[in-house]
Order: sequence, then C-alpha cells, then structure tokens
Amino acid sequence: MIPPSTKSIKYFLYARKSTDVEDMQILSIEAQLSELRELAKRENLTIVEELIEKKSAKVPGREIFNQMLDRIDKGHAQGIICWHPDRLAR
Repeated sequence: MIPPSTKSIKYFLYARKSTDVEDMQILSIEAQLSELRELAKRENLTIVEELIEKKSAKVPGREIFNQMLDRIDKGHAQGIICWHPDRLAR
C-alpha cells in the first residue's frame, strides 16, 4: 500500500527485460507494465510516462534508465515504479 501523502507525487513506470538468457524467468515487458498500471490505478498514482528498456544491467550504459534519472533530477517526476527492485540495479 502506498502512503496517502505520496499520491500527489508524479512517477515514471519503468519496465526492463534483460537480454540475458538466464534472465528469462522475469516477466515480459507487457506483463510488468500491466501489473504496474494496475498498481497505479488502484493507488490513484500519477504516471508521467512509461519507459521500457530491453538491455542487460550487466553492461554499463542503460540509456533510457540514465535519461529517466536525469529527468527526475530536472523535476519531471519524483519517483519510479518498477516491477521488482532488481529491474533498477545490478
């Protein structure tokens, strides 16, 4: 459950599917987005944009992810909603 005070925050939805074979157990991009959309609707969250990346996190330089962080720094959104924290880091 998202605390009521965070409902006025703007969010990016971020879905990433690695190109690694070992990462095949991760939900598809569309399945991730579907779950994230349901969460946002249920919690009445403001979604600025849906961002999709199809690249392994093992290789430096995830362009879309880096652009998203820059946009957060510029105030376009204040948070990220992703299917699982491992979609953000490695």
